[in-house]
Amino acid sequence: MDKSFLLDTSAIFVYVESESGHETIESILIEARQKKCAVFMSFISLMEIYYISWQKKGEDVAKELVVLVKSLPVEIIQSNERIILSAGRLKAKHRLSVADAVVAATAMDKAAVLVHKDPEFEQLERQVAVIKLPYKKI
Repeated sequence: MDKSFLLDTSAIFVYVESESGHETIESILIEARQKKCAVFMSFISLMEIYYISWQKKGEDVAKELVVLVKSLPVEIIQSNERIILSAGRLKAKHRLSVADAVVAATAMDKAAVLVHKDPEFEQLERQVAVIKLPYKKI
């Protein structure tokens, strides 16, 4: 496959909550179902989706969201030494959360375009290709 994408936690929430930019995620997922691209997600994003949903909407909703995510044409990438050391380098050089460092390192490892709506990733745009979804207006 020529194209690959890595969906950040924020991209999953954009999709499931039909926020501005969800059409971009829908289009990527349609292409993935048609085997025109590969779509990845870091294991740490699955954890974030679970705990954030649990905190905001309860355990049952969190469990349902995990089931939904696992039904998508998305490969969940587990941790390995290469990704963790790459994330460590990113964290040492940039002001990133640990989770965002792991997500970015996973995108880099998979040579995937990082799809997000997280301003923290802007500082990495020279190192990883990105698709920025619309940020929420304050």
